[in-house]
Amino acid sequence: MDSKSHPETLGVFAPVGHVIVSFPTQQDMEAAADALRQAGFADEHLTRYTSDQMREQVDRDLAKASPLANLGQEINLARAHGELADQGYSFLVVKAKEEAEWTRVGDIARRFHAERAQRYGNFIIEELIEPSGDEQQTFESPDRGLDAQTRSGEEKDHAPHRR
Repeated sequence: MDSKSHPETLGVFAPVGHVIVSFPTQQDMEAAADALRQAGFADEHLTRYTSDQMREQVDRDLAKASPLANLGQEINLARAHGELADQGYSFLVVKAKEEAEWTRVGDIARRFHAERAQRYGNFIIEELIEPSGDEQQTFESPDRGLDAQTRSGEEKDHAPHRR
């Protein structure tokens, strides 16, 4: 996959068989990409997005998303990626179809300060990085962390989730 590829579900970016990782700095992202290559991931399986590229993609997705995208978490994830992009985060999309691969991606992402690492499966989006703190999670609610904001409107730092 390259940054011009755009696998979608209901009109929203959803790269099944990949992990999307968000990093607070481009340096963290590049260091994680180097570590992933050293761990055996091919460079063509690593796609980089700057914060501007992700923001543009999110805006396109939100403008053309199917109303059905609101039934799952696709729209919420797009918004969350957009908010991280607005804060200057860089993104790395890693092809990881097998459990051993996505587990390795999560482990490496954690070492390089990733905010989130989300594995896109056929029927589930799984957070690979545990949230910090003692947050209580509730299935299919804003408290699951897929929304960029909590019910009270405050920003959420970390969140595991499934769709």
